[in-house]
Amino acid sequence: MTSGEPPTSPAFLLMALGRRLREQVEEGLRAEGIALRHVSALGHLAREPGLSYSELARRAGVTPQSMQATLTALEQRGAVARGTDPGRGRTAELHVTEEGARLREAGMRIVADVDARLRERWDDEELRVVTAALLDVLRSP
Repeated sequence: MTSGEPPTSPAFLLMALGRRLREQVEEGLRAEGIALRHVSALGHLAREPGLSYSELARRAGVTPQSMQATLTALEQRGAVARGTDPGRGRTAELHVTEEGARLREAGMRIVADVDARLRERWDDEELRVVTAALLDVLRSP
């Protein structure tokens, strides 16, 4: 590769694209006063109400302390409600509130908008091939 040519490493290109897409999503989410980590936590809780901090952290690939900070911010916004009293060693029994459902939906719309802009770049066959290739890589060990 000569100077000035774009990189052709698939790994590098996917990382760069991932970073760009994440930045676009995060920019849209800032208008709602949330981040992708909030939408992710709300999504997990919407699918499985009552998950513990530890289980949410495991699923998100973050520390329990980081997840606790995320959920505390969501509780303060009224997006998550605790079904049990706080206490060391207790399962929090967290649930998404109406405000949390609204924020999650707003987040999903923002992701869909970014996705739509990406889809505009390819025709149906290109999109099918790209999607199949990405799923194949994601499913492999």
